[in-house]
Amino acid sequence: MTIKQVYFIGIGGIGMSNLARYYHSRSCRVAGYDRTETELTRQLVKEGMEIHYCDDVEAIPEAFKEVNTTLVVRTPAVSDTHSELQYFRSAGFRIVKRAEVLGEISRELDALCVAGTHGKTTTSTLLAHLLRQSSLDCNAFLGGIALNYGTNLLLSGKSRLMVAEADEYDRSFHRLSPWMAVITSVDPDHLDIYHSHEAYLEAFAHFTSLIRPGGNLLMKQGLVLQPRLAEGVKTYTYATEQMPHSSKADFRAENITIEEGRLYFDFIYPGGVLKKMELGLPITIHVENALAAMGLAYLCGVNAEELRPALASFKGNQRRFDFQIRRNDFVYIDDYAHHPNELKACIRSLKALYPTKELTGIFQPHLYSRTRDFADEFAQALSGLDYVYLLDIYPAREEPIPGVDSKLIFDKMTIEGKTLCSMDEILSLLDRKKPEVLVTLGAGSIDRLVPLLKEKYF
Repeated sequence: MTIKQVYFIGIGGIGMSNLARYYHSRSCRVAGYDRTETELTRQLVKEGMEIHYCDDVEAIPEAFKEVNTTLVVRTPAVSDTHSELQYFRSAGFRIVKRAEVLGEISRELDALCVAGTHGKTTTSTLLAHLLRQSSLDCNAFLGGIALNYGTNLLLSGKSRLMVAEADEYDRSFHRLSPWMAVITSVDPDHLDIYHSHEAYLEAFAHFTSLIRPGGNLLMKQGLVLQPRLAEGVKTYTYATEQMPHSSKADFRAENITIEEGRLYFDFIYPGGVLKKMELGLPITIHVENALAAMGLAYLCGVNAEELRPALASFKGNQRRFDFQIRRNDFVYIDDYAHHPNELKACIRSLKALYPTKELTGIFQPHLYSRTRDFADEFAQALSGLDYVYLLDIYPAREEPIPGVDSKLIFDKMTIEGKTLCSMDEILSLLDRKKPEVLVTLGAGSIDRLVPLLKEKYF
């Protein structure tokens, strides 16, 4: 098949959009559908891609109806009943999932794949930044917009290294061919797919079996996972000083301190020690992610001293503990946290940074199944805030489940300061609240609140 056009069903997704940019960079004509217009889709249009926002076969540009030269890429978030998807199927087009395309690219390059329930985006983006700032360079398909680069796709004309998130949803990461891999965590998630923690762990074990002979696996110390490695694959571990038996890890962070809003730690690695390394994103939860990224960069051959300036200059990603407003009288942070453990980590960091201030959160649960499976855990995590506005569930790919709504979480929360509300009510409710530290949390449409809140409080 000679690919001249690529059509994306769900082009506005963060993972879909970096592939759209990839094909566009290779002189393919790119178009697609998405449910809603966003800042990201507007940027793709500016870059020369054609996008529409209604499920309408007539809206597909005529050039993309040539079956022999058009590749169709779909997201699992789009239902099989989608009329455009049905059109392409009935007409005999080649239709692939995003994971299949990323898997093909990973076989052409030396893939560095970052897997785990939490920390994938920050770890992979920092790894890409460390490599870009070194003599090695890299390509990168990122799960967030890197604030250092303003994009989720990095391309190199000289490097064979490729950084990619290894997404466990729908077993997508089984399509990849890693040269090296990181596993940050294996807390149960996506139980609508896996049904049990045991099946979830089995999926990660299978992922480790895909690492090429001669490659490396870097794991957070203490994970309840038994890797299944090919011959010649070496295993390394990383740990912070707070973890049990951290002295046995190959890569360690010790003497973690925060001084006047800056975060430092000593980096211990197999070749020695780098004292008082500054993490440009001064959030304690990111020290683990930094260890994973620095460890893999070192295993790739980055000179240890090259790590110091790169680590200090890292700005993070949009929607990952992303400071929107930072004043003495008011702070607003936006975060993608959508799993109970991610919420706990985010709230823990907020408390460390602002121990004397009242913390107000706006949370939008993501998926009916996740809400059903983790209602108790969500309630416990959110109860760590002083006040919570709890929004309706964002369904994404799911149909409603009888008896499952945000009230499941709301009723279990142990704090008095809580309000169940719609997104349309938030701005007027906040008029009465006057928060000191405000955080928006969730992976759905809550990001639409960000510009409205910035306008309100700037």
